[in-house]
Amino acid sequence: MRWLIALTALATIPNTMSAQATEKDFARARKVLESTPLIDGHNDLAWAIRESKTAPMDVAAYDLRKTTPGMTDLARLRQGMVGGQFWSIYVPGEVKDSGYARIQLEEFDIARRFIAMYPDQLQLALSSQDIRDAFKHKKIASLLGMEGGHAIENSLGALRSYYALGARYMTLTHNVTLDWADAALDSARHNGLTPFGKEVIHEMNRLGMLVDLAHVSPGVMSDALSVSEAPVIFSHSNSRALVDVARNIPDSILKRLPANGGVAMITFVPSFTSQASLDHGKLFSDAEKEIRKRLGTDTAAIHKETEAWKAAHPAPVVTMSQVIDHIEHARQIAGIDHIGLGGDFDGITETVQGLEDVSKYPNLFAELAHRGWSDEDMRKLAGGNILRVFEQAEQVAARLQKSRQPSTKTIQELDGKK
Repeated sequence: MRWLIALTALATIPNTMSAQATEKDFARARKVLESTPLIDGHNDLAWAIRESKTAPMDVAAYDLRKTTPGMTDLARLRQGMVGGQFWSIYVPGEVKDSGYARIQLEEFDIARRFIAMYPDQLQLALSSQDIRDAFKHKKIASLLGMEGGHAIENSLGALRSYYALGARYMTLTHNVTLDWADAALDSARHNGLTPFGKEVIHEMNRLGMLVDLAHVSPGVMSDALSVSEAPVIFSHSNSRALVDVARNIPDSILKRLPANGGVAMITFVPSFTSQASLDHGKLFSDAEKEIRKRLGTDTAAIHKETEAWKAAHPAPVVTMSQVIDHIEHARQIAGIDHIGLGGDFDGITETVQGLEDVSKYPNLFAELAHRGWSDEDMRKLAGGNILRVFEQAEQVAARLQKSRQPSTKTIQELDGKK
């Protein structure tokens, strides 16, 4: 199951001030975000609409002109000065009912419909120029990013079809290892990418679709950096040197980003940001397993005991300062030209204090200003770096399309799969 939205996780601190930043810092932050589009790498609004408790999959009922039950709506996007958003097109890798295509296409439908529903606020973006045009006209550039290569079902034709529907990045895996790529949180069956996995990257390069390495194993990260002819991204990941969770990026990979030109987009997931939060989550998981084993199918009793455990073991507070520690660590290792932001809003249940929803980005930039960041460096973090990556991917695609036809390779041919 994807994490569901929980309002109780939202902290109650003011929109306008952080712990240390001054009004002068906020003024600088607002000036920066008025001059360059803030482009976030990952938001799960489409899945939140699909999983809505009151009107699942009903785009009209999940009215973005009102305050929504989640972390994203139009007013808060404007308050957060968001200039561009990659909306995640997500389908769980564990789905077994009818293959992945049905849910994937329904997710495209939800995202395309909510973008079209607010034409005065949102604008579909299929190219880097579309982002610039939307920002010029004071609209939020809306891009689509597929989360999980399982959705192509081992088909390069399906990959091209999803690109035609608007997908401009694909996360190679989600949490499940594929026939052609290992996931960070699953078994490493291939020690990286198989020959077919490398062909997927070749075809993504030819299309101009960004290769997203969030969720993949270090072996896949390494192979992708060796294979990709275009810059890669990590749409929502943190630094493994600070929090030792498999979803984060090792320093050895961050060191290779400059040669590739890619961008690590730092996320606001508490358990990827704070070791204490990660450890608390593991303790809860162990406790929940013990409770379920002891109580069997008594769901009411299980709920009562798990809630009692949570009350007795409150989650540690994760702060915006800890997110900035990840940003500055990635900057130190990879360089200022290779970092960005990917909040993962509406895909998390717990939030970082000071970064509770999409309205809070000015808090982050004011704190960076307070720490002495230059306006130029803040513009690179906000959106300059990911915009440059997108432009370079388009240039690579234009070159490759002059010499390569769409690939007809199959996983049977390259990997010997039946």
